Amino acid sequence: MKAILVKPDKSLTLGEFEKPVPTSKQLLVRVKTAALNRADLMQRDGKYPPPPGASPILGLEIAGVIEEIGNEVTKWQRGSKIFGLVPGGGYAEYAVINEAMALPIPHNLNFIEASAIPEVFLTAYQAIVYYGKIESGETLLIHAGGSGVGTAAIQLAREIGARIIITASLEKHKACLLLGAGNAIDYRANDFQNEVMAITNNKGVDVIIDFIGAPYLQKNIDCLKVDGKLIMLSSLGGSLVENFDMRKIVGKRLSIIGSALRSRSLDYQIKLVKEFSGFALDKFSSGKLKPVVDKVFDWKEAVTAHQYMAENKNTGKIVLKIE
Repeated sequence: MKAILVKPDKSLTLGEFEKPVPTSKQLLVRVKTAALNRADLMQRDGKYPPPPGASPILGLEIAGVIEEIGNEVTKWQRGSKIFGLVPGGGYAEYAVINEAMALPIPHNLNFIEASAIPEVFLTAYQAIVYYGKIESGETLLIHAGGSGVGTAAIQLAREIGARIIITASLEKHKACLLLGAGNAIDYRANDFQNEVMAITNNKGVDVIIDFIGAPYLQKNIDCLKVDGKLIMLSSLGGSLVENFDMRKIVGKRLSIIGSALRSRSLDYQIKLVKEFSGFALDKFSSGKLKPVVDKVFDWKEAVTAHQYMAENKNTGKIVLKIE
């Protein structure tokens, strides 16, 4: 089969790779679309190896048509249209997925839209519901609100009834506000800590979703209420903190929680998918939740797509259309 491969010099090329064979509980999917994630860029650069046993091919979320089913598969038929999270292998003509990780594509969504859901919405759901335990009426601060996970988190928090503040570059504010954010802060022009405290009348927020890491840590701590929770999804801005005062963590009884999904066990991921689908699938079908797609590239333009993401140009998801 054809697949996007990583060359030794870390560049991408369209080449040939062995077609995967489904195990007894897997589906073989003819991939129609695969969405990009920053994890793909990190894996390409050798900084985020796939889990043991996973395909070395990039790509964590797919949409397509089932071509073959394992001999113990009970809930799917050949020809069904599905989308889902995979541990790797998305940038290819074919990929395999456990039957319990696959979800039916809602009637009102196409392949492009469906592939823009799994990684970002599951990551956001895990952060907000599992770890943040956000409740209606509480206040949530989402950094990188215009990212794929950010746009998903805004919608999920809105459906729960939380008050939402986001940080993002100015050109992404309108999209975030339309999705349900109550306030948008231009992190380039303003100190987000001062803005957050002004918006909340110096009360602070209950939960923070952060991708930036070290440069934001002290300000995040200062923005949190007593018993607040900081959910760390990445450290794109750096991971080493100097001259950090830990006293407020103890004094405010704060929780700092690191979150990762790809490295979780299959059983954990299946449980998460089941709970997420119960919460969200009907909302996608009704239009209450919407995948946010910024740009679609032909998979032969994967290099350009990666550069587009690296330059942080996207609001929402970038999707590759597979031949």
